Amino acid sequence: MCFSATANFVGGAVIASVGIATLARVKHANEVLFAALPLLFALHQIIEGFVWLGLDGKLSPAVLNGMGAAFMLYAQGLLPILMPLSVWLIEPGQRQRRQIVPFMVIGITLALYILWALTAFDTRIFQAENSIVYLNEGTNYTTVAVVYVIATCGPLFLSGYNYLIGLGVANLLGIFEVMYFKAEAFTSLWCLYAAIVSVLIYGHFHIRRTMDMTSKRI
Repeated sequence: MCFSATANFVGGAVIASVGIATLARVKHANEVLFAALPLLFALHQIIEGFVWLGLDGKLSPAVLNGMGAAFMLYAQGLLPILMPLSVWLIEPGQRQRRQIVPFMVIGITLALYILWALTAFDTRIFQAENSIVYLNEGTNYTTVAVVYVIATCGPLFLSGYNYLIGLGVANLLGIFEVMYFKAEAFTSLWCLYAAIVSVLIYGHFHIRRTMDMTSKRI
């Protein structure tokens, strides 16, 4: 498949519709952040569509750099915080919440370091084999990648909901696949994969609401 601005815009629109449907199933304030993840991933993909347009010469270098910075800000600077925090918020059990706290600390620490690196070093953005590569001297390390995986996937495996554990497995498999086949474009391709897999979040809320309705009828 050839990735392009069109692919990002269309994919973003489809995932956004799922994200809106997910938010419509929210009944409690603590569920909002987790339910919003598909919509945030959709916006993320649309932002990368503008990065593609910049690389194709259809937008100015200033817009290209701005959209690239926005893409990196969410992918590397915010997601390590949002993922563990959103899982922590929806967990009803105190034991699961306590277990997720260390991942929140790891995510916040990593995000602060990455935000520093994104401001301290220039990020190179270029196209390679139908993918976008984002290279930053401060974040392009295996150690950063490993900690990133721990912060974003680890909390899902500790969830009290089996469906979210499945989401963690799917995300982890996607990470390994991307790192094996196209490690140089990890940030771009894993975020695309995570956006697609985030559709499973809708499944989580659909199942929860169905179970709630069933219990009320009994």
